[in-house]
Amino acid sequence: MTLRIVNLILAALLLLVHADLWFGRSGLPYVWSLRTELARQHAANDAAKARNDQLQAEVSDLKQGLEMVEEKARAELGMIKPNEILVQYTRR
Repeated sequence: MTLRIVNLILAALLLLVHADLWFGRSGLPYVWSLRTELARQHAANDAAKARNDQLQAEVSDLKQGLEMVEEKARAELGMIKPNEILVQYTRR
């Protein structure tokens, strides 16, 4: 009879340990949420890296030549050269 009680107590403890492993603070749902958050952060980092690479290329172009400066002045400021006519159009 006492062996049976000991077995039941051990089985109950084993169930408690497994329940905490699967559903506790550091269980599978928490790990899944962390993986989702990690994937989201990787995507944000990749987007930021692409933007940084683009900005670095612009900085390099600005340092190396005046063509990029002229292009920026025309596109963003609407500047024109002497004896030029500015024509702007918008795409739909």
